[in-house]
Amino acid sequence: MSAALFGAATPASKHLLADLTPLQLSGLLYLGAALGVAPAALRAPARRALPRDGRNRLRLAGAVALGGVLGPLLLLLGLRAAPAASVSLWLNLELAATALLGTLFFRDPLGPRGALGTLGVVAAAVVLAGAQPAAGFAAGALVAGACLCWALDNHWTALLDGVPATTSTLWKGLAAGSTSLILGLLAAPFTAQPAAVGFALAVGALGYGISISLYVSAAHGIGATRAQLLFASAPFFGFALSVAWLGEPLAAPQLAAAALLVASLALMLGERHAHRHAHAALAHVHLHRHDDGHHLHTHPALPASGWHSHWHEHDPLEHAHTHWPDLHHRHPH
Repeated sequence: MSAALFGAATPASKHLLADLTPLQLSGLLYLGAALGVAPAALRAPARRALPRDGRNRLRLAGAVALGGVLGPLLLLLGLRAAPAASVSLWLNLELAATALLGTLFFRDPLGPRGALGTLGVVAAAVVLAGAQPAAGFAAGALVAGACLCWALDNHWTALLDGVPATTSTLWKGLAAGSTSLILGLLAAPFTAQPAAVGFALAVGALGYGISISLYVSAAHGIGATRAQLLFASAPFFGFALSVAWLGEPLAAPQLAAAALLVASLALMLGERHAHRHAHAALAHVHLHRHDDGHHLHTHPALPASGWHSHWHEHDPLEHAHTHWPDLHHRHPH
């Protein structure tokens, strides 16, 4: 669901760039994101409204600056210079950047199959860039920069411990949206009609707000890199809509890149990871259910079998099972 919503936002943003500058549109998209998650975020208890410690506050600040301000601006600049269909497929570089950073810095490693799949994603982006020599490499570099910003954002938000996904998305939307919109208004006159503004806010609410919240919830459960494996389907939704809605041509390089991306994702999704490991005592909040040996606490007001989120504590534990690098499994190997 997160991937479908974000993928649809790319051709929609291409359409909106006819009325708004990249900075103005970026600001409206993220303010729309804040509006989209506000009802759920404002229902969270006050003690979970902001991160509790300095490290998590820095993670949230970095996510706002890179993921909320710089990343969208670079994407929209690239989108202004290249077809939306190609930009949609270039966005899979976010997967490669997330996987590389996860392996090097965030204890979110991939095995040989995952590494080979990541190389395939990069190769597909090169195929697309080479197919448009006039604007491809310049626009591709801008999109690649956006993907690097979002890769860092992915890992930082996946590690935000004690903050619901809707709350972190609300803060990111408010801070990043207001910053980008103010800069956009200072840099150029605002000439968009109310209908365009309303459409931009709606696209932001669905394609950024709800989409980001769903993605963060998934990343808490399976790690940022694996969440990106599934999120990598987003460009295909954007690619299909760019052809069907904007009337952009369907070219052989785009089809070849799409086929290479599908093969690469199949490689990465085939990985499994299991070994004996130890958990220290931990207290946090995240989406979970009582089926994996980590969540055996009781609460009479909530069903133990379904997904739910609340503050809870874990005793030290040592066991072996197939697992993802979620909030419980960021151990070294």
